[in-house]
Amino acid sequence: MNTIKTTEINTHAGQTVCLQGWVHTTRKMGGIAFLILRDGYGTAQAIFEGDGSGLPAPESIVKLSGRVQQNMQAPGGFEITNPSVEVINAVTEPLPATLGKKALKVGLPTLLDHAVVLNRHPTRRAIFKLSATAMAGFRKTLNERAFTEVQSPKLVGSATEGGANVFSLDYFGRTAWLAQSPQFYKQIMVGVFERVYEVGPVFRAEAHNTSRHINEYVSLDVEFGFIENHWTVMALVRDLLAGIFSEISNRCKNEIELLNVEMPAVPDEIPSIHFREALELITAETGENIIGETDLSPQNERWLGEWAQREHGSDFLFVVGYPMVKRPFYTHPDPENPTWSNSFDLLFRGTELITGGQRRHLYADYLTALEEAGLSAEPFVEYLEAFKYGMPPHGGFAIGLERLIKQLCQLPNVKLATLFPRDMQRLTP
Repeated sequence: MNTIKTTEINTHAGQTVCLQGWVHTTRKMGGIAFLILRDGYGTAQAIFEGDGSGLPAPESIVKLSGRVQQNMQAPGGFEITNPSVEVINAVTEPLPATLGKKALKVGLPTLLDHAVVLNRHPTRRAIFKLSATAMAGFRKTLNERAFTEVQSPKLVGSATEGGANVFSLDYFGRTAWLAQSPQFYKQIMVGVFERVYEVGPVFRAEAHNTSRHINEYVSLDVEFGFIENHWTVMALVRDLLAGIFSEISNRCKNEIELLNVEMPAVPDEIPSIHFREALELITAETGENIIGETDLSPQNERWLGEWAQREHGSDFLFVVGYPMVKRPFYTHPDPENPTWSNSFDLLFRGTELITGGQRRHLYADYLTALEEAGLSAEPFVEYLEAFKYGMPPHGGFAIGLERLIKQLCQLPNVKLATLFPRDMQRLTP
């Protein structure tokens, strides 16, 4: 007898097969009963004669055997007939919510409190399948361009950007920090491999309680050398997004349909606007005077997202040239006007998704930048050593994975795109 996946029953018509998984739901209809079995790939229906009184409870682990028969009324067009059920692990406790319904109707606190079980729901699983596929598309696209994946330490001896917003901990009697980004290490590794990327967690001790922030998230980081300027980096961003969304479209058709995801079209050239011009445009069009601001508020980002859709038909918009006062010391200034930076943010459907740009690459420039920022060079000795011994012009960016999925699926809260969120109140499950 073949043990198969639920997604394979359509290739076994007329054969007796075995499936293993969870009882997703059961229902009665007249003199017959239905059992929907769920495994790690999908669901399959089995039909029983009788009232179904002996069927195991939802989420029980079972082995189900029977003959595959075509039935266009069944999910997927096939079902298991004349089945037998072996209960491997019976569930007797009531579930925190019903998983057998099309929609998971619980509030966010309940969902997060019981995520270890409620993440089994098909819509929750679909979100995390999109997330996994986004990471696969990220890796695939960069591997095809001769990038090397690296893994940097998450316990560090100095903060990336001067000590703000970092979690400290005791490290054998010394103070260490959880890395707020792999920025220093990925720059250093440009000196080893020239083109590198990393997929890993980062930690931000920011006292935010919003729908778009969490304190631990997955960062998709890229850094590469021998660039001309930040426009070189932005060109890679465009190709990388196209690769990620192509992978999702090709591999997640069922999940896209289940979640009603509207896949974005990545234009051949993503429209861009200078930060200064963005302030002028928002001021002129809305009457809100934001001239002189050094950053965009979430409301400003949403407005620019709507403008990009109206004017360019694009879900994406680059905002370039942020003021140097709002960018870290390693950001390369605009050679023509050092007040502005060779940096960018990418807005996706009106929310900042990516921050990146060109980095400084000359050792002397770093010493000057640290002095101007009021930072001692001593904590950055190892980092600066890479620049003392020759680094090419380089740049990079980072994508927040959970925010990418939030915007793709148009979820109301980034926590819904996170397996087990960490925020100001939550350390479990």
